[in-house]
Amino acid sequence: MPVEHPSFTAVFVPAEEGGYVVEFPQLPGCVSEGDTFEEAMANAREALAGWLAAAEASGWPVPLGAEPVVARVAV
Repeated sequence: MPVEHPSFTAVFVPAEEGGYVVEFPQLPGCVSEGDTFEEAMANAREALAGWLAAAEASGWPVPLGAEPVVARVAV
């Protein structure tokens, strides 16, 4: 049986200078970026893996519960 790895919501925000900044709302300080969406996705995977490894090594809790809710709000 394959091992199931946790997944987390990533928010890709277009950067003013081009590319994307990627944030993981559930994981404080887990941020990455890339010049293209594909590069940002690859870098986000690396950042996520690094954050999870650091959490495991340090004994930090990894939030696996509630997912963030993303919604557009008009004024």
